[in-house]
Amino acid sequence: MARVHVIGGGLAGLAAAVRIAAAGEAVTLYEAAGRAGGRCRSFHDRTLDAVIDNGNHLLLSGNRSAQAYLRAIGAEGRLVGPAEAAFPFVDLANGERWELRLSDGPIPWWILDPRRRVPGTRARDYLAALRLLLASRETTVAAALGGAGVLYRRFWEPLAVAALNTSPTVAAAALLRPVLRETFARGGADCRPLIARESLAHSFIEPALETLGKLGATVRFHARVTALAFSDRHVCAMKIGEERIALGPGERIVLAVPAHIARTLLAGLKVPAEGEAIVNVHYRLVGMQDAGVRIMGLIGGLAEWLFLRGEIASVTISAADRLAARPASGIAADCWRDVVQALGIDPATPLPPHRVIKEKRATFAATPESAARRPGTRTAWDNLFLAGDWTATGLPATIESAIRSGHKAADHVLSAGQGVAHRADRRRPDPSIVNAGAHKP
Repeated sequence: MARVHVIGGGLAGLAAAVRIAAAGEAVTLYEAAGRAGGRCRSFHDRTLDAVIDNGNHLLLSGNRSAQAYLRAIGAEGRLVGPAEAAFPFVDLANGERWELRLSDGPIPWWILDPRRRVPGTRARDYLAALRLLLASRETTVAAALGGAGVLYRRFWEPLAVAALNTSPTVAAAALLRPVLRETFARGGADCRPLIARESLAHSFIEPALETLGKLGATVRFHARVTALAFSDRHVCAMKIGEERIALGPGERIVLAVPAHIARTLLAGLKVPAEGEAIVNVHYRLVGMQDAGVRIMGLIGGLAEWLFLRGEIASVTISAADRLAARPASGIAADCWRDVVQALGIDPATPLPPHRVIKEKRATFAATPESAARRPGTRTAWDNLFLAGDWTATGLPATIESAIRSGHKAADHVLSAGQGVAHRADRRRPDPSIVNAGAHKP
């Protein structure tokens, strides 16, 4: 059986590998690190004595690719959230609290109810969404939405920063548009907030590896692919350390690595510019009763979102290049003030055990210029396909985008495999392609 080689064990690679293996193809997954997950990873932190994620990730019930992936790996119940589309917020500048609650259907009746919309806003303020939906590819989020006002400060700006990891003053409105179309525009049923019940690894990674094992796929860790060799319109070999793996006729590759690594393997590949960092701070709230799993939006503070999972409180700061340059101790102390105010903790409570995680290459820059440099799934080589949240999925760099890219790559791989099978009866493969590379790794 012609083997499919999936390079990269992040969410894009896992999503591709699961779909391809489930279709009956022989699959080998190569991961450079000692564990899968990429930026979607979890680990036990000694300081907190708890399993934490490298970063917090909020999904919505309308993320159809993520939902399909979870069903495929048997992990549908590993995300949790409220029964309705409800988003609690607190404005740290004045202490005002509210809950944004959407109506279930696509008609936004909720904006007519002052108790369900953002305080200080009028129903007609929400018509700004139409300008976003009609914005050109060159228009920024701030230009489309006005860049000022209560609704912008308390809803549009935190939503855009969280989704795009780029300042709204330079972020592309065209990348925020599909987020609205697939979730908020469809109503509350597609907009319930969801987060991992235990950890990202428990929800997205561990069950995927178990599924691949059941499907007979091979997973190789500490296997960094350092070079590819090409012959005509095909990749004919790949190199891992001193090991050279020759690809036979019909074998295909999914390259699901970060953009900066893909560029080293494929000379001349256009990729979007690197974006800003994301900083996450995790605190152990010793002695606090189990608060379950929930989220809270923070307005006017250093952090934008607060995630609670039992005794672990985590905050996320997006578009955080300047913050990431600061010492971790100062970041933790400043964010702790936001947590104290948001949760109503005694301000005299000392800084608890904490862990600061700086993801310096979190996403690509979500600007119009970068969006135009996102490559498609297909490449100039017939047996090589790209996956990753930086490819042209139409979405910003999110979990949904990564999984969708993996599914797209898998569909192309399966289609290419069917073409090989149809041609196999008409001609014998040319074995010289394996060793006739333009250069050999």
